[in-house]
Amino acid sequence: MSQDARVRAQAFAERFGLRTPILLAPMAGACPVALSVAVADGGGMGACGALLMSAGQITEWVREFRALSRGPFQLNTWIPDRDPVRDRHHEAEIRRFLAQWGPEVPETGGDARPPDFSGQCEAMLAAGPAVISSIMGLYPPAFVSRMKAKRIKWFATVTTVAEAVRAEQAGADAVIAQGMEAGGHRGAFRADAASEKMVGLFSLLPAVKDAVAIPVIAAGGVADARGVAAALILGASAVQIGTGFLRTPEAKLSAVWADAIGASNPEGTVATRAFSGRLGRSIRTKYAVAANARQAPEPAPYPVQRHLTQAMRGDAVKSGTLDGMQAWAGQSGRLARTASAKNIVSELWQGAQDILN
Repeated sequence: MSQDARVRAQAFAERFGLRTPILLAPMAGACPVALSVAVADGGGMGACGALLMSAGQITEWVREFRALSRGPFQLNTWIPDRDPVRDRHHEAEIRRFLAQWGPEVPETGGDARPPDFSGQCEAMLAAGPAVISSIMGLYPPAFVSRMKAKRIKWFATVTTVAEAVRAEQAGADAVIAQGMEAGGHRGAFRADAASEKMVGLFSLLPAVKDAVAIPVIAAGGVADARGVAAALILGASAVQIGTGFLRTPEAKLSAVWADAIGASNPEGTVATRAFSGRLGRSIRTKYAVAANARQAPEPAPYPVQRHLTQAMRGDAVKSGTLDGMQAWAGQSGRLARTASAKNIVSELWQGAQDILN
């Protein structure tokens, strides 16, 4: 079994020009160029979570990365939800609740629009990365065809076996099986089903492997060599790591957030819609706990809730106050190290190989 795992991982790495089968998770707002360069220099694949970026910002990120590294990287954005149904009366309740945790939110606080999805797609195609990945659904067939015409591989994030099968049928070159341990947003295709179908990685991974013929990348709760080796034995061809890199100097994370990640036990995180309207895993801050309480108002749908909480989140970052921060973290945060991401990548793979041997 361990021999099969090692051969599978090495074949994946060779196919994508990697020295190690380790990918940086494309974390929106937490993927500075320096972090991707360090991961690529360590032999892995860099990443840019482009959700909050305009087409021009995507182009600039790619230009900066390529000026510093010749390694491969993936670009990622969300598949948009339908336009949210607005309820101004309910939003007023949310604004009153949020005023306890940060600045008052104006009546228009939820009106902002996310960057243009079609513009993001065009910028990603023009950049020509090794991989374009999706989350929250599947790219339209026409876009998939254009990716394939440019020989760009498509990695589709999935959270259930059914989603994995749909992704393979739609033409994905690999699926990223995201366990519920993962920090940040759940990649569920349907926002309203995200909390009902919370599956742990080590249950999800072998089931997905058995259901599809394309490579499976393990994501969620993998942060040390033991997790890498275990994921490979269970059928993964590679692993994708997010929280495990957030304490590195290249991540440039707020010190209070990085310290909280290092101090958090698995039970020290919570799944909540309170920051964006989409389910995500955060450190169990006072705000996250209060917003999840029964007496708190239900969050507005994405992206309305995200815009309503923006003032609180921004104020918390400026003041260095953890309780109002969008402090995403996976359940294995305590395993995250403060060493260089370049060293972590190579040491994770060497340690995994030692275990597999």
